[in-house]
Amino acid sequence: MAPPILKLDGISLSFGGAPLLDGAELQVEPGDRICLVGRNGSGKSTLLKIASGEVEPQSGEIFRHPSATIRYLPQAPDFGEHATVQAYAEAGLGPNDDLHRVNYLLEHLGLDGAADPQTLSGGEARRAALAKVLAPEPDILLLDEPTNHLDLPTIEWLEEELLRTRGALLVISHDRRFLERVSRATIWLDRGRSLRLDRGFEHFEAWRDTVLEAEELEQHKLGRQIEREEHWLRYGVTARRKRNMRRLSDLKTMRADFRGHKGPQGRINVEVAEGRDSGKLVIEAEDISKSYGGAPVVREFSMRINRGDCIGIVGPNGAGKTTLLKMLIGELEPDTGFVRHGSKLDIAVLDQRREVLNPEETLAHYLTDGRGDNLLVNGEAKHVTGYMKDFLFAPEQARTPIRNLSGGEKARLVLARILARPSNLLILDEPTNDLDMETLDLLQEVVASYPGTVILVSHDRDFLDRTVTSTLAPANPAAPDGRWIAYAGGYTDMLAQRGAEMREKKALARQEAGRTTAPAAKPQSATRDAARKLSYKQKFALESLPGKIKDAQARLEKIEAEMADPALFAKNPDGFAARAKTHDALKSEIEAMETEWMELEMLREDIEGK
Repeated sequence: MAPPILKLDGISLSFGGAPLLDGAELQVEPGDRICLVGRNGSGKSTLLKIASGEVEPQSGEIFRHPSATIRYLPQAPDFGEHATVQAYAEAGLGPNDDLHRVNYLLEHLGLDGAADPQTLSGGEARRAALAKVLAPEPDILLLDEPTNHLDLPTIEWLEEELLRTRGALLVISHDRRFLERVSRATIWLDRGRSLRLDRGFEHFEAWRDTVLEAEELEQHKLGRQIEREEHWLRYGVTARRKRNMRRLSDLKTMRADFRGHKGPQGRINVEVAEGRDSGKLVIEAEDISKSYGGAPVVREFSMRINRGDCIGIVGPNGAGKTTLLKMLIGELEPDTGFVRHGSKLDIAVLDQRREVLNPEETLAHYLTDGRGDNLLVNGEAKHVTGYMKDFLFAPEQARTPIRNLSGGEKARLVLARILARPSNLLILDEPTNDLDMETLDLLQEVVASYPGTVILVSHDRDFLDRTVTSTLAPANPAAPDGRWIAYAGGYTDMLAQRGAEMREKKALARQEAGRTTAPAAKPQSATRDAARKLSYKQKFALESLPGKIKDAQARLEKIEAEMADPALFAKNPDGFAARAKTHDALKSEIEAMETEWMELEMLREDIEGK
């Protein structure tokens, strides 16, 4: 087994109250792909800062390999005094790193190297920070919510880039689909401690439930044992004649353990404030268009949204998602066409800016609009501290300024206020940013069971698949031209329908080409084929990849046969672990090669028209 290049042992840290980290452990070996999961406020970002050296723990040991390079992506990048994006990205390079890699990353992330970092949008700032930490190809890459504010094409590009990197990866993210793709091990931060699963995120939730069930069973057994010991203390003959001091001491310890046990953080208890029923027709858009500086972002778009629909809007940054949403709900007038709203609409909006929270306002004042200590939910008065507890806020936080909350807690606070207001049209603009997995699960349940109509903008593929009934996407996502198409189902359904559309278009184009026999068409076709040819590198890859895939699959089968020997783990646990790591690496390598071959084969077919 390779020695660790980063190891945290017995890490403890508190900020005046209960320990945030209490004996947490973390070990990173070369090539590891680890996701760090846990509730908002569980200490994930703090542990990442400790690993990077930005925060010192109160106790514990830290080992970082002297020759290992570490790069850390914080949630809020600091651009310092850098005058350009290029200079900021190059600041992450070491003495022997390749300067050209910065240019490669800026190009693929769609950034202008000459731009002023202080003028970047949230998504552009995140991409610039990614370029800085990815450029040196470090031995350890620490990423805190790397997909926040990124559009779907950039998230999918980042996944491929991380799969190709040779360094170790430790990542925090709320994006399930992203974690499933990039992780091969999971560390769960829970109540200050860390538990490790040597499998990717797709196996985490089932394992977590098993761990919690076993813990609950142990607490039940401890409670029964305490009852037996207390019965002995009161009625046992030996106890009445002479107190057994050792048993008394053990009973005291058991009582302390039982009373001091801190169970998992409670589940959010949400009661959505229901509004009156809207009319059957909620929104009708007829040939609406909107342009900025002559460039169309929405063009001749028509749609009817009925009561009970759940519409998802997807697309790259700058495609016009928020513009389309604002026109649909009446916040923005279209240049042409019209939008008509149905009757009795009560709209609740969760926007990207989280309603521009006042950092000095207290939680109680924000939730009640400054109207005392109560708020109305479904016509019933609720005390603000009781309502806060439903959203996992402690009563003592009622007078806490909003500035003291984490990003996830702020998102949860805004969600609490919105759900307390009666509504029948729920508008969610990037609702999943900063939410932990459990709150995201709750939001999915709220959207799925919402009695009214929902329109949401999101880059979270898993969230879209679980919630929406139809998806709006740009007709040309690679180069949006203002045309939007509605697809039935979620994000995955949209991709499947798009694939069918592309295949149908190719078939029609080939039929048309077959009917075209005019001599004048030949020079045009020849010119087109000359302009579009596979490069030598692409041809070589297309020819060599099947053999490489076959060899890799043979090695994979051999390793699987060796790991199937039940005696291997008992006799040679290090050898078993090494084979397991090689097995995971080979699977990822085969997947990447198969994807590359498929893309090249589709390109070849497109060029040759076969």
